[in-house]
Amino acid sequence: MQQFLDSNYFFDYDDPAVIAFADKALADFTGDKKQLAIRLYEAVRDGFKYNPYQFNYTPEQYRASDCVRQTESYCIPKAVLLGALARSKGIPARLGLSNVRNHVSSKRLLKILATDVFVMHGYVELYIADQWVKATPAFDSELCHRTGVEPLAFDGERDSVFQEFNLHGKKHMEYLFDHGTFADVPVDLIHTKLVEAYPHLFKNAEIASIFGNNSLERDLS
Repeated sequence: MQQFLDSNYFFDYDDPAVIAFADKALADFTGDKKQLAIRLYEAVRDGFKYNPYQFNYTPEQYRASDCVRQTESYCIPKAVLLGALARSKGIPARLGLSNVRNHVSSKRLLKILATDVFVMHGYVELYIADQWVKATPAFDSELCHRTGVEPLAFDGERDSVFQEFNLHGKKHMEYLFDHGTFADVPVDLIHTKLVEAYPHLFKNAEIASIFGNNSLERDLS
């Protein structure tokens, strides 16, 4: 279990910016570990706007300390940040990766990826009250409300992984394949699966310019 509590290159909760974020999120907090996990989840979910176009082809992007210095991010860095914050408070945490289908993706992103399947979608598992519980802080509340989806809640007891339907009852997201959980960020695996899924994006082993200038399209893509 110790490996899920340690600070490392990616879950670097001893970074000053991560420490400062945790202190601000937990100001005046007096609850138990379950309530602490919920507070941290909400702080990460809504503290960083979801932006899939932030992705780049460098390992540094996955570090908690890199995420916390941004105003926008996407699923994996936000999951790692939540995991790092949890570890810093004695809650074991590990990264989970899955393939998902998003039924309300933007035309722009669908054109880029040439599919509605998103590989290596990140979430985090937290060990609370003798059980692992999934939490997915990717999509901020503002974005969810704007796109007609209920913000994904986390109660510290039940898995919180996706919004299956939007507010109109239409299919929103579904999980297709689980790659497992990891004590560290499996960068090689992530990039291998991305290349396999989207070979047209990696013809020159470069992705830095694929999403333009990381401009944000405010939807659930």
